[in-house]
Parts: sequence; C-alpha cells; structure tokens
Amino acid sequence: MVTTGTFDGVHIGHQSILRRLKEIAHEVKGETVLLTFWPHPRQVLYNDQDLRLIQTLEERQEKLAEVGVDHLIIHPFTKDFSRLTSLEFIRDQLVNGIHTHRLVIGYNHQFGRNREGSFEHLKEYAPVYGFEVEEISAQDIDQVNVSSTKIREALAKGDILTANQYLGDPFRISGQVVKGDQIGRTLGYPTANIEIPESYKLIPSQGVYAVKVLIEGFAYKGMLNIGNRPTLNGTDQRIEVHLFDFNKDIYNKWVRIEFVDFLREDVKFDSLNELKNQLSIDAEQAKSRF
Repeated sequence: MVTTGTFDGVHIGHQSILRRLKEIAHEVKGETVLLTFWPHPRQVLYNDQDLRLIQTLEERQEKLAEVGVDHLIIHPFTKDFSRLTSLEFIRDQLVNGIHTHRLVIGYNHQFGRNREGSFEHLKEYAPVYGFEVEEISAQDIDQVNVSSTKIREALAKGDILTANQYLGDPFRISGQVVKGDQIGRTLGYPTANIEIPESYKLIPSQGVYAVKVLIEGFAYKGMLNIGNRPTLNGTDQRIEVHLFDFNKDIYNKWVRIEFVDFLREDVKFDSLNELKNQLSIDAEQAKSRF
C-alpha cells in the first residue's frame, strides 16, 4: 500500500491519508510504504532558498515513525528526476520501482514534469499497470483546506494555535544549548540560547511564546523569546528559553521545544527594570496557558 508526496509537517491532511493506507494494509495483511522526496522540490526547481520547512528531514522521519509507516523511501529530488513525465514516474517509480498494488493520494496531488500528473492520469494508467488508486479528500477546519503552505503562513504570523490545530500536534523546533550573554540571569530569568543547525527550518515570527521543553526525556514548562533583543540594542536574531523552576546546567545539551501559544510581540523597553517587570507578567501568562 503506497502513498507519495513531500509530506512537510505530516499535518492532519497527511495523517488522514496514512490512516487510510494503514486500514487497507490491515485488510489485506500488507505493509505501508511512503515515497517522499528530498530536498523539497521548490528548493531544486526554483532555487527557492527562502523556503522554510515545517520539519527538518529528521523531524519528518520521527513523525512518520510515530504514525506507523512501515517503509519510508526518501528519493533524491534532482532536476533530472523532475523531468520524468507522469507516465515515466508511474511506470518506473511506482510500478517497477516499488511494485505498487494500491495507491492512496491526497486531494489535488500533482506529479511528474511540470506537475502534469494528476488523479486522472493515475486512474487512466492503473488498469494498464495493474494497480488501484484512491484519492482522499482535503481535510477542512472551519471550512479551510489544511495544507503545509497554510501552516507556514500561520507560523510566520505567530499564530501557534492555528498551526497546532492543522498539525494535530504542537509545532516543534530542536537545537543545541549554546553560550549566550547571560543577561537574563541578572534579571532573574536565566535563559538557554538555542542554536538550530538547519538553515531551512521554519522559525515562527519574533515574539514571546509559552513552550514545553524536552531535555533528556524530561518535559519542562517555560517561555521562549525569538528576537533581536531590542532593549539591549541587539542586531542578531536569537532563540532564548527560560524554564520555570529549573536550575541545571544544560550547556551543549540537545533540546526539543514544543510551542503552546503566542504571548506577545518582541518590543523595546526603556530600561532593564521595565523589561524585568514585563518578564514577570510574561511568566504568569505563560503558566496560565498550560
């Protein structure tokens, strides 16, 4: 039982496809296969280096393992590969490559050179090559079709609640704790600076967020700031998280941060004392979100 696509975010629309795939596999005592691509096609076809992805490749693999895909095939996406016609893709990749007997795809799925392939193409060639095809309708929330693009747009606005609703899980980032300026410590709110190694990973808009932080298997509540530290006349964007009721050395540790809610925009205060007072308010608001 096969499905194919980029699956960035593995959102609720993707999850509905995977649920159906697993249902069919269970009925016939078969196994599920997901054929996906890396890098993202837009990065290859249009050299879109500004594209930010909801998930790193590793995060996507982790999520697909969580939902129970038996076999994940990550096919290198190149310009040569993009030139395959829809017929060549069906024949060479789906049929001869992975011996597809049943294919489940999402609504408005397109593939092949110039995105010429569609559900209609698949229905046309299915009897020729001996496979069945099924299309899953778009998943709607408040009459909005869920898509990776709409999740990216929500995160770019700091709309964590909408993004999490579409994802079916909290949006997350992962990175290493690195040394910072330790200004937060002097204000009574020590922070861990998080370094994200993947430049293509989408970071939500600047501001303050309520978050959960996973460190070595343990979960902690906290508040996180994404911004340039305008009160300190900073110029580079940083990701800094303060953990509530926490006093451990976590330098160089790898952490995963799950976003719960947006609290406020990143603003410049007239003094460090004014910033400290706002941090106290932020902490109370963050705690109320859990």
